[in-house]
Amino acid sequence: MARVASDELGTWPIGKLLVKQAIPAAIGILVMSLNILVDSIFVGKWIGPMAIAAINVVLPVSFFIGALGIAIGVGGSSIISRALGQGDRTKAVSVFGNQIALTILITVALVVVGLSYRDVLIPAFGGKGAIFEPAKIYYTIILYGVPFLALCMMGNTVIRAEGKPKFAMIAMIVPSVGNLLMDYIFIYLFDWGMQGAAWASTVGYLSCFVYVAYFFLGKNTEIIGWWKAVGFQWSIVKEISALGSVTLARQAVTSVNYLILNNVLFDLGGEALVAVYAIIGRMLMFALFPVFGVTQGFLPIAGYNYGAQKFDRVKTSIYTAIKYASLVGTLVFLGLLIFPDFMVNLFLSDKADLPQSILDINAYVRAHGPNALRWVFAATPIIALQLIGSAYFQAVGKAIPAFLLTLSRQGFFFIPLVLILPVYWGALGVWLAFPLADLLATIVTGIALKREMARLG
Repeated sequence: MARVASDELGTWPIGKLLVKQAIPAAIGILVMSLNILVDSIFVGKWIGPMAIAAINVVLPVSFFIGALGIAIGVGGSSIISRALGQGDRTKAVSVFGNQIALTILITVALVVVGLSYRDVLIPAFGGKGAIFEPAKIYYTIILYGVPFLALCMMGNTVIRAEGKPKFAMIAMIVPSVGNLLMDYIFIYLFDWGMQGAAWASTVGYLSCFVYVAYFFLGKNTEIIGWWKAVGFQWSIVKEISALGSVTLARQAVTSVNYLILNNVLFDLGGEALVAVYAIIGRMLMFALFPVFGVTQGFLPIAGYNYGAQKFDRVKTSIYTAIKYASLVGTLVFLGLLIFPDFMVNLFLSDKADLPQSILDINAYVRAHGPNALRWVFAATPIIALQLIGSAYFQAVGKAIPAFLLTLSRQGFFFIPLVLILPVYWGALGVWLAFPLADLLATIVTGIALKREMARLG
């Protein structure tokens, strides 16, 4: 039964297969994104917009450590998908054992470092002024749960590489439901404030870890006996690291972007402008869930068929994934173009008895947030090509082009733009940097992907 699940990747029609893989991935990302969105709404309404800004400051550090799990997972899953395509299950087991050892070692070490230098890291990422204290509270608690998050993210990608998207979907739903439930208990009922928000997220990470462990200790996995392979084999570690560095570089640059953006925005407009970006950041995580779902569904299909040398199916999967992702990206863009005020107001409290400083921030966000939201999402209809293109090179084990294409948008283009444009246009320059970086990265990715398709024949 387990073998049939992975063999489907090489036999089913691509359109049907992509839907089967992408819908559970999209639902999982939707629930996870809804968790982030609703969590932010709860925090904004029950604690205040300053709390959202504080969480936004902490995210780059905690997400970077958590992203190590994703990086190790994606790097290893690319190898596992191709190994399963070649019928080499022994290698798949060895890779997973190395993934576990790497995830535990690296994330625990970084958590220790992160806690030791928290008073330096928090201000560096924009946690200045009134944002510092709530950010420190949230940061300290959340880091304790980040290694469990990393193990969950790593395991989730492997579950998907086995051709079991429904299990991967559940693994993303479990922590989201747990987090929202704990939000209500810890923040609303117990009135724990920022501590409640942090503990709610940490409990969510732990619940996800329990589910993923249940999957790999049960009968559903094809990677049987993985516990005997936990350890380090240099050849495998090297291959995981080369491919995983693409995902890690993406998150590292994302963290650097948060650092730059929070500081640039703080200098331009103080805490209020940081709060505007914090809300936009939540919408970026939420609104693009169907595009990310298609991308996640595409990865094991491309990797398996490339490993099986079914290049016509690889090309078909690329074209189909771009078509589906472009369609949903356009729908997302239209929704945000028409309803930006509604989206922004979701995060703001209507209470009139709030402190004047909070009321001032609310008024500023209402005035400037909708227009900023439109600009940031202006290039959404075309980003599918960039995401699918860079994902393809990662799926087939081509680490260098995947690495460069991944960095093109968030690093090579976005960082210079976000540093230069605000000099001339202020906050508007920050928002313009997003669609311009998307456009330039899409052009570069399109050229690289066209050449690769010609090579496949």
